Amino acid sequence: MIIAVDFDGTIVEHAYPKIGKERPFATATLRQLLKDGHLLVLWSVREGKLLEEAVEWCKERGIVFYAVNKNADEVGTEAADNPNYSRKLKVQLFIDDRNLGGVPDWGVIYQVITENLTFEEYYRRQFTQQPPPKKSRWRLF
Repeated sequence: MIIAVDFDGTIVEHAYPKIGKERPFATATLRQLLKDGHLLVLWSVREGKLLEEAVEWCKERGIVFYAVNKNADEVGTEAADNPNYSRKLKVQLFIDDRNLGGVPDWGVIYQVITENLTFEEYYRRQFTQQPPPKKSRWRLF
């Protein structure tokens, strides 16, 4: 699977233009996704030196992206010079803090990806596996 991952607010806490503190289990999860054979694309608002710093920060932690701010099939090409070029990413999944509901826990992200679940399926599973709360003997109303 090709997965686009945001940097600020997703892999690290927001501190732009500085690099924030790593979000718990972010790099460990991304390393495992790489081991599982997924292609990771860094999709960030960062450019130039700030982008290079983010890429190097990830590389130091064992995260090497297949592509950075471009589609995986554009690596090694001058796609942006093509008049039909589109910046829309061709990925199966985006991991970004700006999505509806924000970024889930990285453990949830890994489980959803590896079990090929939608978030709706994941949350339904979570709510149906929990036993119903015990009824109180005390009646308040």
